[in-house]
Amino acid sequence: MTEQNKTRRQKLEEFLTKNPGDAFSRYGIALECVREGDLAAAEAHFRALIETNPDYVPGYQMYAQTLAQNERSEDAKAVLTQGIAAAIRQGNQHARSEMEGLLSELS
Repeated sequence: MTEQNKTRRQKLEEFLTKNPGDAFSRYGIALECVREGDLAAAEAHFRALIETNPDYVPGYQMYAQTLAQNERSEDAKAVLTQGIAAAIRQGNQHARSEMEGLLSELS
């Protein structure tokens, strides 16, 4: 397969193989998996992202939204609770407010 024919997900996966700790690539792959409807893979990437980069706030936010959209409110609430703590550590008031809003909608 030529470089031009590779999907965005394939290109990101190759980059991540070479740079396993790159949070942005892992996040991008998770979003591509969501877009493709591959929830299991998206979830695995979101979990790996949060484990290796616990202060990568957007990961919590999108992971929780994905869970909520797939009728997994309790799991989404747990991720939001962790994400709010991460946003507080990072001083990210905007993300904190958005996650608190989603958490209140789910409760």
